[in-house]
Amino acid sequence: MKRGFHEPGDKPRRFYKDVSVIAEPGGFQVKLDGRNVRSPKGGVLVLPTRALADLVAAEWAAQTDVIELAEMNVTRLAFTALEAIPPARDGVAQQVADFAGSDLLCYHAEEPEALAARQAEHWVPVLERADRELELVFLRTIGIVHRAQPGETLARVKALALELDDFALAGLAFGTSLFGSAVLAFALQRGWVTGEQAYELSRLDEAYQQEKWGIDEEAAERTARLFEEAKMLDRWFRALG
Repeated sequence: MKRGFHEPGDKPRRFYKDVSVIAEPGGFQVKLDGRNVRSPKGGVLVLPTRALADLVAAEWAAQTDVIELAEMNVTRLAFTALEAIPPARDGVAQQVADFAGSDLLCYHAEEPEALAARQAEHWVPVLERADRELELVFLRTIGIVHRAQPGETLARVKALALELDDFALAGLAFGTSLFGSAVLAFALQRGWVTGEQAYELSRLDEAYQQEKWGIDEEAAERTARLFEEAKMLDRWFRALG
């Protein structure tokens, strides 16, 4: 789908001049020349806070001759929160718990020593805070061989995810996949770290290898794209309040 939006002729042209945010019963709506923004399924885009509506409006205002929907991450995540999350909350929370079952922060390198030290310095405090504040007890291991996490921990992850509203749950699921870590997604959602910090923590190994061997253009582009997604997710959670 994303590739399709980048192919010639597939991008819809900008059809509006004015973008505004209007308070309506139940939330805030983004208007294009006074008309509602609608999802691909035809639903009206209603946001729970003015700050989040402003983020969506900024994306629509930034479009030029054509609408680059594939690059409008806040808008697309809002569509997900409105239409995909409500009928699938239990399954989405289970996916977060499944990621936690092999959470990135639990797999530490045996060598090189410098990388192992870096992981211990930056990952362990986050795990300890998750234990202290969220009652999430994770088992750490050396190497990449899978180590099962306690069933109580995974059940607690799912329960915490289900406590969130649809918009926060959409962000949590997005972050879990982006970082490869439910712990980092919770850390960002709770305000323990910024989006930039969460992304840097998720790529300690990659960054270490790049310091040693350099980075090619394709990897640099991917890093930049994911970094922007992490910063967007930070804005998303902050806008939810």
